[in-house]
Amino acid sequence: MLTYLHELPDVVVWGIFFVENIVITLSVLVTGRIVRRIFKMNHHWETYTAQEWLWCGLTNIINTIVTYTGFFLWEKRWIDITFSSSFLMVLADFMILFFTMDMLMYVFHFIIHKTVLYKLIHGLHHESVDPKPIDLFILHPVETFCFGALWLLVLVAHAFNVYAIVLYLVLNVAFGLAGHLGFEIIPNAKRKSSIWKYIGTSTFHHDHHRDVEHNFGFYTNVWDRMMRTYKA
Repeated sequence: MLTYLHELPDVVVWGIFFVENIVITLSVLVTGRIVRRIFKMNHHWETYTAQEWLWCGLTNIINTIVTYTGFFLWEKRWIDITFSSSFLMVLADFMILFFTMDMLMYVFHFIIHKTVLYKLIHGLHHESVDPKPIDLFILHPVETFCFGALWLLVLVAHAFNVYAIVLYLVLNVAFGLAGHLGFEIIPNAKRKSSIWKYIGTSTFHHDHHRDVEHNFGFYTNVWDRMMRTYKA
């Protein structure tokens, strides 16, 4: 696929990446509504405002820029991707991606909360006290670029397996949706089990929207526990 894209005109590649990001966004919004109906949850957000759609659209444009930048860096051999189908290789690369990005995003998230950057850029995302799916894409452009830059820096630093990258990206979207569902889908008893209690569930991120001084993690609450910013 990468080789095929390499042969296409730049404008076509841009278009493909933009459509890709739009499809991901619509998948999140549609899935959010389906899950809400399955769990028979009534929310105040039946429709989204024009302003929310505008922020969402801007985020998609920036994500497209980030996607193309990653492709450009791959073309210039700054990013290398391996294609081994070894289960152990895929698992190892995925675990590195998962925990490295979780740590870096925790650090960045903590910094923007504890500095003037909160008022300048991150406050926009926290205008929603009770998050909903579209809030995953309501971010200040600077914040979106920063998250994208973290992702690209990690890819530049190490040659990751393509299957590990795809698996990580899928789970990244899934965690983003879960954190902005507005309600919990994991039973309370299971969330207290040995594994789930360390996962960044819907409740974990929802609580962060209600209390901006705690729970800065994304996929796990491990870093919050280590840095004493965790609140059950």
